[in-house]
Amino acid sequence: MTAVAVDNTGTATASPRLVALTAAHLPQALALSQALQWPYRLEDWAFALALGHGIAVEVEERLVGTALWWPYGDSHASAGMIIVAPWAQRRGIGRMLMDELLRQAGGRTIILNSTLEGRSLYAQLGFVAYGAIHQHQAVLASSPVAEAVSGTIRDFRADDHAAILALDRAASGMARANLIDALFPIAAVRVVERQGTVRGYGCARQWGRGIVVGPLVAADPEAARALAVDLMAPHVGYFVRIDVTAASGLTPWLLDLGLPKVGEVTSMVRGQPLPASDGVATLFALSNQSLG
Repeated sequence: MTAVAVDNTGTATASPRLVALTAAHLPQALALSQALQWPYRLEDWAFALALGHGIAVEVEERLVGTALWWPYGDSHASAGMIIVAPWAQRRGIGRMLMDELLRQAGGRTIILNSTLEGRSLYAQLGFVAYGAIHQHQAVLASSPVAEAVSGTIRDFRADDHAAILALDRAASGMARANLIDALFPIAAVRVVERQGTVRGYGCARQWGRGIVVGPLVAADPEAARALAVDLMAPHVGYFVRIDVTAASGLTPWLLDLGLPKVGEVTSMVRGQPLPASDGVATLFALSNQSLG
């Protein structure tokens, strides 16, 4: 016997089935995210899938759910782009996706950023809250005033690579070389150098509705603000977004820049708690809410 579900037209449909998310699904995946008013472009979906692993739920070859995860070394991962079509919600599809994601990720510690609607499911699966992310965005009306900074801000050079990987690991608690190596070719990348040592880095790239600033890693808030201003300055008149940790303390400053806070999500972890920053570097802003 074949179990049936009912779609938003009232039509009986076959049972949902798990499959690998592939490039052929991406136009439908884009439609799912657009239905939730999430800002992904088709290019953003393609980038995310190429970097990680995708899971899909289909009903009669129609995509009704997605989940992606990205391994960071052998011990950590980030999860995101977890979507269920509105008409298919509350039918266990979100749980199907997450059960398969956790199976694939093995014993890794997994982080994600959850909307209010998702928190109950993730808590049932063993995720616990450890922080929050503030989403700031607007059309940048004027050039931000350059921040005074100890040291020099300059373009990334190839010989900075090892130092940036070390800084990012100290800040994020994860080995994210795959993320950094994928972002740098498509981003403007700037670094803070002090006494011949790289003490911070930041990226700005096309994503979603315009420009996203992040990741942003620095030794202190002064350097983080200076990097953010430097990366935003070429984009006056463009839509700019930055997702900062609540703990960063940057929200009041961003409000003063004319970038309102338009949303907040909860950072959650399943597995070992992420190590606290050792003071060498802090993660001030994410590459986006899914990738971390």
